Parts: sequence; structure tokens; C-alpha cells
Amino acid sequence: MKQFSNLGQNSSNHTNLEWERQLLLDLGNDITKVRDKNDLIVLFSDRIKSLMHFTHTIVTLIDRKDETYKPFLLDHRASAIKDHPEYDDMVKACFPLDEPFIESVLAAGGPVDFFLADVVDEPQSPAFLRVNFEKGIRHVLMTTLRTGDQPIGFIHIYTDQEGGFSQEFKDIVQRITPQLSSAVSNIIKNEEILQKENEKSFLLDFSNDMTAVRSREDLAVVVKIALRKLNPEGGYVIRKINEDGLTMSAYLYDTGASAFDPALLERVLSEKYPINDGLQNRILDSYIPLLFNVGRELQRGYNLSYLDLWENMGFKTMVGIALRNGNANIGLLWLSIDEINIPILQGICSQIAIAMGNIMANEDILRRQAEQQLMLTFSNDITGVKSKSNLDYVVSNVLQGLFQTRIAVMYLLAEDQVTLRPYLFDRQFFQEAEVAEHEEFYALNISEQHVKLVFESNQPILLDIDENLEAKCLKLSIQREQRGINTVYASALRLGEQNLGMVWMLGEQISGPLLQGICAQISTAVSNVLAHEQILRLKKELEDENDYLKQQLNKDFEEIVGGGEAMQQVYRLISLVAESNSTVLLLGETGTGKELIAKAVHNASARKEKLMIKVNCAAMPASLIESELFGHERGAFTGAIERRIGKFELANNSTLFLDEVGEMPLETQVKLLRVLQEKEMERVGGKTTIKLNVRIIAATNRDLEAEVKAGRFRSDLYYRLNVFPIKLPPLRDRREDIESLAGFFLSKFSKSIGKKTVKLSANALRQLQAYLWPGNVRELEHLIERSVILATGPMVTEFFLPQTTGATADDPIVPSDLALEEVERIHIIQVLRRCGGKISGIGGAAEILGIPGNTLHSKMRKLGISKADYYAH
Repeated sequence: MKQFSNLGQNSSNHTNLEWERQLLLDLGNDITKVRDKNDLIVLFSDRIKSLMHFTHTIVTLIDRKDETYKPFLLDHRASAIKDHPEYDDMVKACFPLDEPFIESVLAAGGPVDFFLADVVDEPQSPAFLRVNFEKGIRHVLMTTLRTGDQPIGFIHIYTDQEGGFSQEFKDIVQRITPQLSSAVSNIIKNEEILQKENEKSFLLDFSNDMTAVRSREDLAVVVKIALRKLNPEGGYVIRKINEDGLTMSAYLYDTGASAFDPALLERVLSEKYPINDGLQNRILDSYIPLLFNVGRELQRGYNLSYLDLWENMGFKTMVGIALRNGNANIGLLWLSIDEINIPILQGICSQIAIAMGNIMANEDILRRQAEQQLMLTFSNDITGVKSKSNLDYVVSNVLQGLFQTRIAVMYLLAEDQVTLRPYLFDRQFFQEAEVAEHEEFYALNISEQHVKLVFESNQPILLDIDENLEAKCLKLSIQREQRGINTVYASALRLGEQNLGMVWMLGEQISGPLLQGICAQISTAVSNVLAHEQILRLKKELEDENDYLKQQLNKDFEEIVGGGEAMQQVYRLISLVAESNSTVLLLGETGTGKELIAKAVHNASARKEKLMIKVNCAAMPASLIESELFGHERGAFTGAIERRIGKFELANNSTLFLDEVGEMPLETQVKLLRVLQEKEMERVGGKTTIKLNVRIIAATNRDLEAEVKAGRFRSDLYYRLNVFPIKLPPLRDRREDIESLAGFFLSKFSKSIGKKTVKLSANALRQLQAYLWPGNVRELEHLIERSVILATGPMVTEFFLPQTTGATADDPIVPSDLALEEVERIHIIQVLRRCGGKISGIGGAAEILGIPGNTLHSKMRKLGISKADYYAH
């Protein structure tokens, strides 16, 4: 084919017309064969380029949506500017249609030849003119492609020749432009058809892959493969709407091939983002995908960590599309991609949404099954809880399994029912190491506002920590920042209608009904643990008491010293009554050893394997003796904060020793009589009748017959107690036993204070045997103990007794023919004078006489001793 440069040499116009006609016919045939971009590239690079020299050609298409035009057809191999640094950006760029340069092309009736030196510096000239000029291009021939009257694009033909393009070439271009327009239009249509086929094939393959999806992991694999086909280098994240309906969390993600900051990625994946953050709400409100420029959104002031991450990863644009199950939003997809393919994205997301809905429903079923299994295990475990540590372990397991949290602190009401003190707490949540060291700081009061809120609510309450920092219970230095936890749940612990305490735990999305059920079981367990702890405490006390009493039994039985005739009679009576269950009444003066005899009776009986329980009726106020004997229920009276077992119950199937029974108030005597008659009782404040099998041994130093006559002791109770009386002889009637008793006490007290055994001189023994002993064996014991302490040598040679052998000038002489009560009266007055009138306490007369202060007061009233008697001198 001839070049246009030779056309001027033809001798005949007819020949030129024939040649031109044939050229257009050949080009037209070639254009009709164009089916795709490659065909069009070949047409320009081979056929048209043979007509006239040019460097490269570009076809751009008009986009009416945003009134721009952009490259459609590029011959990268032949381009003279492909090594320009701006080339890659330029071939992806869009150029506005309202610039003067392109407007002049649209306005022209045919091809327009531009000398680049004239237009490259014009205002608003497109950048591609400068890029070409910088690579040595001098002219560009521009012509508009049209379908009918509608422009669809442009042909750009560039040359480095200074002379530009010949008129003949321009005419040829103008004549083939309609056919080129048709070819480009056909290519567009073919590409659209091919794109739709590819989309269908893509979505069909994706749909087939989705049929095998059963879990979140399966979905992640399928989605990753599909989205990598759309953008091999890009990444994505799928977020789901949380149960609160206000926030979204990462569900699936892929970082693509981009580098990233691991710490920032971890933060973004773990964070909950508000739906209404300015971007995500726009996506959820839209029914088409939305394209966002990452840098532009950051410049607009959206302070969102996921935008920072995408910028860090080099993602310039992100597409967001809502995921809907029916009409309900369940989440959204963020995808790194430059262009939006709406059908593909909508097709993918509709199937992702269906799969997500099914997976989340299945996960919900599995979660509920796991919850049920955890609750069943918890119910089984909690029933066996007996200790605080076991309770902490079981509760921690269920809370960690269900809510991924622990009890921050468990408070229990103190005995005053006003103060709440920590019972369990988790050190991981607090900076303070030991709660016990700051117990008062941690203690709460039921009057505090937040405590009242918890106790007044029938279900767990949720508090925002930052909004409620004034609450004392939230002033603990909670290390929550690294957990991202800003809320605390609080729930009361109740047993029926009774408040036991409360629990506080940090967390989000804790199920209220589940927590309420757990707290109900915790309440029962706490009550059981407290009861068990009390039982263990009482058991330990009883075991200690048992050990002590057993030691005392063995020791005290050995301490029954004396083989005189009077004591032999006592031993005979013990042997007669011990094996029976009969009530025994021990009578005798103070200090004659009634308790030792009671123990001897018990230890010789069939009940000896159980402890004998002792009650001193004179040692407690009248208001408490009933509770001491019979026990009481919780709340029976002011101060009855817990149930207490009485001495009768403790002595069931054993022996109850009622010492100083003559001091018992009349109102208590009535109830005691009923118990002895009916062999059953009720606790104070109780309604349950308790059957009893108790043997009674009573003791008194009073003349009960005289007390009955005086109306101070009930006759019916006296007869009930006086079944088998044993009268213990006073020490003055056992003078033959004084030497053995004194020797026993000397050995006992010498050993206890670490001295070599002290002995008695003959003179000292005569003193002891001459003394009347109004305090009996107890007085002898205390006298020997004091003498051993004061002894400076191996022998006690003299005693200072309040008698004729050791009386002071102020002490009255005691005639030998006085009655027993008068002797006792004189002796008590002498002791009171020596003590300066002090009755109770250390160094008081009661201590010297070896009797309780209450008993001494009773004796003084009975014997008519007044202050005038012992303060007379």
C-alpha cells in the first residue's frame, strides 16, 4: 500500500480516487472483523500505521455518570511514553469533560490536529498532553467517536513529527471514524456480555463452594478465595452486628498481601465499633456498595482505628456493602478494591449473609447447648461445695465458660446486717494486693446508693464504670484498660427473701437471666458453706473441749483423794447409782468436790463414752440461763443472730451436770421441771419438739428443803432432783484425809511451777488438822498453792490461817461449839477484812475462797453479812 507521502506524484486524479476508495474499502473490511481490543490494537499498529507515521494510539471512553473520560484501549508495547514515571497513574486516571481542550474536540466536526507546544501550558489542559510532550511527542490528532449523535469516546493519535498529520490522513481518519465508533461500541457490548458471563460463572462457582460451608472457618476459606479473584493483593473484613444492636465486631478478616502493624491489627479486631460511627451506618442504610477513599475520610476527621490500619496497610480505597438476611442487617463487608462491580459484590454478599445467618444460628444453638451443659455441670458441682476455695473454683469455672469473666468481688452481709465485707475477690482485677489489709476501705454499707440499687432489684443491674466512679464499690483500682471493659454487672445474693450479699463482675454482653440463675445457686452454696464453716468451727470447739475435758476427767478422777470412813461411804453410793440412769443430787458445802464426784458418777456409767456437759447455774444472768440450757433459734430475741444448740441437746445420750442448781431462777425451774418430766424440749423461739435422753446430776451447797419452805425453790423440782442424794462430808469431818490431800497438792503445785517437791513440817501439819476449813478442800488447795509459791526452802513450816493458830488481833476467836453457818459467816468476814472489802476479781475474797463472785454475794445475803461487819475496823 502506498504511503500518503507518495500521493502527490500520481499523474491521474482518477487513479487517486480509485486508490482511496479501495483503501477505505479495505479498512472497512478490516474494521468489521474487529471483535475485541486486541483486534483494534492490531488494526491501529499495523494497517492504519502503514498509512502514515505516528508513535502510538489511545482510545478513551466517556463515563456519563461522573462526566469524565478515561483510557479504554492502550497499545502498551508501541507506546512512546510507557517509561514515563507518571504513566501508570495516568492510564488509570479519569479526565473531566468540561476542560477547554476536550470541549474543542467535541465541538469540532472532524479530526483536530493539536500542536502540543501550543496547548500543553494552557489552563486546565489534561495531564496526558504534558506527559506526551515531555517524551518528545509534538502533535496529537483527536477525533470523537459517536453512536448516532451521542459521543462515546475519543481516538488519540500521537506523532513525534514536527509537521503533524497530513490532510489526506485526517480525511481517511474522518471517513473511518463511524466504523471505528461502531467497532468500539461492539467491543463494549461484547465485553459487557463477557463480563456478565464471567460474573455468572464466578457467582455460580462461589455458590457451589458455599454449599459446602458449615462453619465460620469454612466460610473464611471460601470468601478469601473468591475475593482474591477480584483483587489478588487486597484484604477484607466482615463485621457482624452484636447482640446489643449498637456495636459491630470483626467476624472474618484477611489482610491480603499487605504489610501491617500487628498491635494495631489486634486492637482493630478486638474492638467493638459503634454502628453509628459515620461510615458504617451509611453502608447499612444503602442498598448498593459504597466506595470510600481512606485518606479523604481521615482528612474529614473520622478518628477510627480501622481507617488508621487501612492507611498503614496501604489501602487507598475501600468498598463497603451491607450484609442482609432478608430485610434485617446482620453485618457488613469492607473490601480493598479500586472499582465497584455492583452485581458481583451484591451476589457475593447475599450468599455470605445467608451463610452467616445459618452459621450464627447454628453457633447460637451450640452456644445454648454448651451453656446448658455448663449449667448442668455447675449445678452438680455447686451441690458438693463445702468450702470457700471450692466455691471460688466452681463459680470461676462457670463464669469463665459462659461469659469469659470472673467474680471481681463477692460481698457478704456481716452479723450486724448493715455492713458488707469482701468474701471472695479476684486479684487480677485490682492493683491492691491484699484485701484483708484494707478491710475497712473495702467494706460497704447497705445505705450506699449503688448497694441499695442492687438489693432493690430483682435481677442483675449493669453500670458504666466511668459514669459511676463515685460509688465506693467501684473505687477499686480496676485494671480494665487492657481488657477494654467499661461495664460492671452487680447481682444480689438471696436465700428466699433474705439478702446474703452481692457479687460484682466486669464484663460485657453477660446474659441477665443466666447470671440470675447462677447467683441463685451461688446463694444456696454460700449459705451451705457458711453453715458448714460454722459446723466445722463448732466441731473443732467441741473436739478441743472434748480433748480438754477428757484430760480433765482423767486428771480429776485421780484427784479424788481420801480414804477415810466418810469418803468410803461416798464411794459406796457412787458404785450403787452409777450404772443406773437415775437423777443424782449432790449436797455439800462449797469446796467439798461436788464436780469431781459428778464426773466420777458419769465415768462409771454406760454414758462414759460421751462427754458430760456442765452448766453453772450461778455463773450467768437469769436472762441467759434459759437460752444456755435449751438453745435458741435465729431471731428468737435481740442479738440472736444465729441458731444456737443448748446444753440439753449437747448432753443428749450423755450426762448434764447442773452445778449450783439452788441458784436457778424460779421461772427457769418451771421449764427445767417440764423437760425432766416430758423428756423433750423446744428451743427458745422454736416450734420443733426435740426428744431427749439426758441423765441429770445436780449439785448445790444450799439446804434445798429450807429453800423450798422459804419459797425460793420449787418443791416439785426438788422431789424430781432428790431421787438419789449423795451428801459430801466437809473437810473438818475428814481430818484423817488432810495429810494425804496436802501431800497431793504439794506435789501438784511444786511440779507446775518447776520446784522440787515441797514437804510439810510436823507443826504445819498440826496447823492444818486443827483448822476448821470453812472453805473445805478448795480452801486447802489454794492455801497449799500459795504456800508452795512463797516457800523459800524444801519445807513449809508454818501456815498463816484465819483461825486461833494464825488469827490476828482483829480477828474474832471462833468457839468450837458454834453452828456450821455461824462458822462460815465468821470465816467469810475474816477473808473480806484481809482483802480490804474486795469481793470479786484478782485478790478478792471470792478468789481466796475459791467460789464465784455471784455465789459469795448469795452467801453474804443468806448469812446477813453487811459492809459494817468487814469495814468495822
